[in-house]
Amino acid sequence: MKILLAVDGSPCSKRAVEEVAKRPWPANSKIRLITVRQKNEALEELSAIRAAEALPGQEDWHGIDFMTEAFAMLKASDNFIEIIPAVRTGRAKDSIIEDAEQWEADLIVIGSHGYGIVKHFLLGSVSLAVALNAHCSVEIVRTKADIP
Repeated sequence: MKILLAVDGSPCSKRAVEEVAKRPWPANSKIRLITVRQKNEALEELSAIRAAEALPGQEDWHGIDFMTEAFAMLKASDNFIEIIPAVRTGRAKDSIIEDAEQWEADLIVIGSHGYGIVKHFLLGSVSLAVALNAHCSVEIVRTKADIP
């Protein structure tokens, strides 16, 4: 089974990683662990990485820490034959759907921020857009605080 796990470093994506790590998946399951950075964030992160190379111990991209933590949690579960980390740049909704199609994922797992109606209207919902437009099954993981 090919599982695409989309994370953004938030508590809800940490919950999604925990959920995926604890389940008994079919033998030889593969997981693609992706995060999506907006173009302006990617430029800032590239600058931070270059600064870190020039001045060791200085700024670092905060997303790397979460991806490393998520990778370690998945690896410790021993459920996956292969874990493929990837960083995409662009709009999260589009990048997740495109990546899942190109990789031919069987399932997309994504966390839900659980925003209220006003924030949902203003910010949009990545998880909803993925669920409505993906070519495969989608599981949206919520934290207990998100459930009314």
